[in-house]
Amino acid sequence: MNSSVTDFRVGVIKPLECIKEGWALIKEQYWLFFGISFVGILIGGLVPIVLLGPMMAGIFLCLFERQRGRPVEFSLLFKGFDYFVQSLVVMVLKMIPIMVLMIPYYIFMVAVMFTTMPRDHTPSTDEQTQFLFSFLGVELVFVLVIVVVSILLEIFFMLAFPLVPDRKLSGLEAVKLSFKAGKANFGGLLGLILLNGLFSIIGVLCCFVGVYFYLPVALAAQAVAYRRIFPEMTIDFSAPTPPPPPANWA
Repeated sequence: MNSSVTDFRVGVIKPLECIKEGWALIKEQYWLFFGISFVGILIGGLVPIVLLGPMMAGIFLCLFERQRGRPVEFSLLFKGFDYFVQSLVVMVLKMIPIMVLMIPYYIFMVAVMFTTMPRDHTPSTDEQTQFLFSFLGVELVFVLVIVVVSILLEIFFMLAFPLVPDRKLSGLEAVKLSFKAGKANFGGLLGLILLNGLFSIIGVLCCFVGVYFYLPVALAAQAVAYRRIFPEMTIDFSAPTPPPPPANWA
């Protein structure tokens, strides 16, 4: 890969500024980006591993066009399928750690149930209470582990989906570069994720539908953060490579 493609900035993420800039980016066409975000996530959610990747690529394509000051059409969302294979690779790699956690978890939970649940007699109230607390304790620990792992995955993979359409990287290259840039900007991206999470929780508390109205702002904030880390490039990836000069060229 060209070094200019893989270069990134460090220490440029200020979470609240990213959210403010994200809102400023889409507010004049809020309902268009609301539709793009809602439909993209809805279609992606039908078969997440297969469809969510290209839908995310399409959403970021729309946001990048907005950042460049160009008109955005709803149909641009589906241009994400031009990067189907690359975004699918990113999605599969992102899901692997979750699957690695889930399989042992279910095995462990079954083992806990069989080892702690009384079987030889009718359980007393104390035994039932002990079993319930043991089960809930294991469940709570697992939920905490999943939350921590999910946040880490989001930090390290947040930049991978936009890298695919923006820098024309393969899925594996995008993940590797996203991991490096995410690690270098860990604090800022963590703050952005937590702040977006807080506003999303507030949206859920507002009759649940509020989270959908905040969704385009959260995605726009991610696009702003991405562009701060990976500035716009002037390379035209679509232009054909010029032929080499003749052997006798002087």
